[in-house]
Amino acid sequence: MIGGRPTEGEGVFETVDPYRQTPFAEVAQAGPREVAAAVKAARAAAQKVAATPARARAALLRRAAESVRTRAESLALTMALETGKPIRDARREVARCPETLELCAEEAVRIEGAHIPMDATDIGAGKLGLVLRFPLGVIAAITPYNAPLNLVCHKVGPALAAGNAVVLKPAPQASATVAALVEALCEAGLPDGWLNSIYGDAAGRLLVEASGIDAVSFTGSTAVGARIRAAVPLKPVVLELGGNGFTIVHADADLEVAAGLCASNAMRLAGQSCISVQNVCVARPMFDRFTAMVLAQVDRLKVGNPLDEATDVGPVISVSAAEAIARRIEAAVKAGAEVLRGGGRTGALVEPTVLRLDAEGGPTFDEEVFGPVVNLIAYDDLAEPVSWINRGRYGLQAGVFTGSLAVGMSLARALRVGGVILNGTSTWRSDQAPYGGVKDSGSGREGPRYAIRDMTEERFVVINH
Repeated sequence: MIGGRPTEGEGVFETVDPYRQTPFAEVAQAGPREVAAAVKAARAAAQKVAATPARARAALLRRAAESVRTRAESLALTMALETGKPIRDARREVARCPETLELCAEEAVRIEGAHIPMDATDIGAGKLGLVLRFPLGVIAAITPYNAPLNLVCHKVGPALAAGNAVVLKPAPQASATVAALVEALCEAGLPDGWLNSIYGDAAGRLLVEASGIDAVSFTGSTAVGARIRAAVPLKPVVLELGGNGFTIVHADADLEVAAGLCASNAMRLAGQSCISVQNVCVARPMFDRFTAMVLAQVDRLKVGNPLDEATDVGPVISVSAAEAIARRIEAAVKAGAEVLRGGGRTGALVEPTVLRLDAEGGPTFDEEVFGPVVNLIAYDDLAEPVSWINRGRYGLQAGVFTGSLAVGMSLARALRVGGVILNGTSTWRSDQAPYGGVKDSGSGREGPRYAIRDMTEERFVVINH
């Protein structure tokens, strides 16, 4: 969709149903010509977007939210087929999309500046100082396959709310899913050029480096995020990258609650979430009981067809992704991990896998697995998991289970991560809240209010009077 019209590309590529391993959709492959056209269309629309009153932008976003609601079941089914997400999870994601857009609509009319007390200095006396916020212009939004619809809303919604035009480039594996969402948004009345979408792997680099792009918002792997940052060092870039999902279970925690949430959130979405529970650090006196509870929960999970209403764990996005996860499990076993459950795969279906680690480190501990794999490791002192988390390369979110508010707040202050969830796991996000990481987990924040801050620039205005 470029300038309000469907366009052909330089060719086509196929997306694949990861459960059946059959072709799902043919999508137009964007080349240099299509990328340039999309940027040109957004550039041409940017001034009009910025000049549109905030209340009108908010109204458009509310209409877009309603348009998504009317297509909810169709969008969920497309997502389940194209990405392998279990249909119940797909419906939950689609239900969040209108809420995200409505939150963006509310924030569109709350973009605030500041008054600077100029008489704080001699040189400022007699002057009035204001800080105003203005849209950046054109935002390149690059989104992943694991939450293909709501993460689009988390980029497109704030960008439009702030008065920017958008060029959207989703992950190729979710192209048809995102195309259906873009159609719903445009049919809600978005003017031509406000939202443009291009598809295919090659389009990403061309889009990021295009001179008409004013800022980049990217969600995906740390490796790709680092390449984007290096390619455009002087452009504003928001990066929501990977993590290795630590959750701490203190000795005074409710073990039954903690085990249930750790087991389900490690395997939910087949572990394909940057905040998926991956490392669970358990107080040693509780370790054996906790492990037994986790295994009992994992044994209840149903793995299989994402269209089956009873399925808890579907396939990962591709056979090659499943093979990479299997190799990482094998490497962890060679490094000393013990497989307590799972470890195998069939096609793109990876068995929910529970590993016991006797020491920190290893292929499934240090790096993001992005699959249904969880490590269980005992600790003797709380300083140990704090050190493991803070020394590691990632810093997205962490969970803490404890019956003590003092312990919880102490850990919230000590852990160098973007978010700490007390009496919950690392796998938690609310759409109005700030979301993002530190270290190799990224920079900047999502959440409508916070994304708008990153998609606008401050301008200092001095009035002599």
